[in-house]
Amino acid sequence: MKPRKLLSQRHPALYFLAVWARRVRRYTDWYFDNNRYAKKKTTDKLPFRIKKHQSVLLKKLGESDRQLQINKVTNLQIAAKQIDGIIIRPGETFSFCKLVGLPTKSKGYLLGMELSFGEARAGIGGGICQISNLIHWLVIHSPLTVTERYHHSFDPFPDDGRVLPFGSGATVFYNYRDYQFTNNTKHTFQINLWFSDKCLEGELRIDSELDYAYHVIERDHQFLKIDDQFFRKNEIWREKILKFKSGQVVETELITKNFARVTYTPEDYIEQPGKVD
Repeated sequence: MKPRKLLSQRHPALYFLAVWARRVRRYTDWYFDNNRYAKKKTTDKLPFRIKKHQSVLLKKLGESDRQLQINKVTNLQIAAKQIDGIIIRPGETFSFCKLVGLPTKSKGYLLGMELSFGEARAGIGGGICQISNLIHWLVIHSPLTVTERYHHSFDPFPDDGRVLPFGSGATVFYNYRDYQFTNNTKHTFQINLWFSDKCLEGELRIDSELDYAYHVIERDHQFLKIDDQFFRKNEIWREKILKFKSGQVVETELITKNFARVTYTPEDYIEQPGKVD
């Protein structure tokens, strides 16, 4: 059974009108919501690293998607320059969309793969979610507070060397699907991004060393078949650990529960009676 089309898919003009309205609302929020948005960047690195991660640039997809993958690298390089070295002071909010801006051809962005309307397709600036995914992974290993985050409503590709738990990323779509976090601590933080031959790399740094760290884990991962459709579910938890007391866990927190449609047939799944609307 094929999923029913959304009203905006049947009438594209309504979709573009809705996007325009949401973007206007976001512009209004940026000016009147009383948040202090992070904007200062520096090449001088803060002294202590909280977390580092790397993300493979080119994945093993079909040959028809290879050019979109290559284009994605260009898109990532353009977007990363707007974030690399950003300082987040106490009381400031990081906004991905506000820093990166609208991806356009005039800025050098190319057609890359993006997930929209339940399918993977080409779009200008496609692929820059790889940066927001990486940043979110860094942030949830810190005391920073995530204030706005979205994740994809479906999973389009089987795992190919996946390192992070499913559903641990953060999708963005300029500008009404933003990724934001706020620094409610007394510390100053910094995000640095760079590229190696095969990876996008990033780190989160801080002005003074913390005496605790975070460990993020996945629980209750399953593939389900419901009413001839496949779904994927899991839970992502975080443990707060005291560094200097033999890794003693002092706090355990549920970060998020994920449940998303899968557009491929998984190797192992559980058939579950029921119906998904």
